[in-house]
Amino acid sequence: MNLSEVLIKPILTEKANSQQEKLHRYAFKVAKKANKLEIKKAIESFYGVTVVGVNTSVVPGKNKSRFTKAGVISGRKPAYKKAYVTVAEGENIDLYSNI
Repeated sequence: MNLSEVLIKPILTEKANSQQEKLHRYAFKVAKKANKLEIKKAIESFYGVTVVGVNTSVVPGKNKSRFTKAGVISGRKPAYKKAYVTVAEGENIDLYSNI
C-alpha cells in the first residue's frame, strides 16, 4: 500500500484536541487495510516527527434514520478505521497550517 493512501484525514474533535495538548497524541482516519507499521511510516514521512506508538480501532457503521415530509428515511453510516498516534516529547504536528 502506498503511503499516500494510508492517511485519509485528521480527526479534529474536542477530545482529540485535548489529547494533542496533554499526551502528544493525534487522531487520524486511516485506510481499513493499513497496519500500524504503515501508519507509523506515513506519519513520519509526511509530518517529519518521531512516532513513539500507534493505537488503532475500527469504528463500526451505524444505522441512522431521519424524519422528513416524505416520511422516514433510513440509511447507514460507513465503518472506518481510526489511528491514535503518539509522537515523541517536544515534537508536534501542525494540523491547522492548511486552513
